[in-house]
Amino acid sequence: MFIRIHPWFNLVVTRNNDAIARLCPACGLCCNGVLFGDVELQRGDDAKQLAGLGVDLFRKGRKTAFPQPCSCFDGRLCGIYADRPKQCRAFECGLLRRVHAGKLTAGAALKTIAEARRSAEVVLRLVRELGSADEAKPLNQRYAEVAAQPIDMSASTAEVERRGELMMAVAKLVQFLERNFRT
Repeated sequence: MFIRIHPWFNLVVTRNNDAIARLCPACGLCCNGVLFGDVELQRGDDAKQLAGLGVDLFRKGRKTAFPQPCSCFDGRLCGIYADRPKQCRAFECGLLRRVHAGKLTAGAALKTIAEARRSAEVVLRLVRELGSADEAKPLNQRYAEVAAQPIDMSASTAEVERRGELMMAVAKLVQFLERNFRT
């Protein structure tokens, strides 16, 4: 068995975990608000400790959750990786599962990640252009806010076209994420 200490995560890494070390810092879609709108805490998660570490918590019915993008995600890595909640520990996207199963190479997975990030950036650019500037909200909420605005057919052609472009970009992104990342 191949074992080494990985500098990013400060943990023992085996060949299987090496995929995590290569792919996850290049991706971040599970933490940046693209894949999920929020994450619910599980039994055994210490809400006070997590709040003390900088996780923004809120009540979601009877559960406690934290919004995405995660306040502890720096755009590349988790700032509380060793103390992250159970949902975060347990989550493994479909792409990573295929790499672990030997059905996809890490190189091919990196190309898929790059394509997903490009598609997400198109959607983000369009929601910004259409008035959603709150970067602390997950992508689905930002899109919903823009989509809920009535379409002013007397508005400029460019704005109406941008709304249509956004709808198409979201459909493309959702389909791509479902096919490649959702479990």
